Amino acid sequence: MRTHDEQRASVWTTLQPEDTVAADHPLRPMRVMVNEILGELSPEFSKLYSRRGRPSIAPEKLLRALLLQMFYSIPPVSR
Repeated sequence: MRTHDEQRASVWTTLQPEDTVAADHPLRPMRVMVNEILGELSPEFSKLYSRRGRPSIAPEKLLRALLLQMFYSIPPVSR
């Protein structure tokens, strides 16, 4: 069963990521692009999931997490 990608406020804190990330941070425009692309792919993701069973983690959340891992875990090239 597919869970939809929804952003919700945290239960434990009132601090939002938008309040702590600099306005000119390079991930901000990247997030806009990624959200647009994942929005277009959402119907395709829905076709892959059963209507029954336990709710999943939204595939969009998993793909965003994977992108962050790739962006921040690639070591710099030394020459």
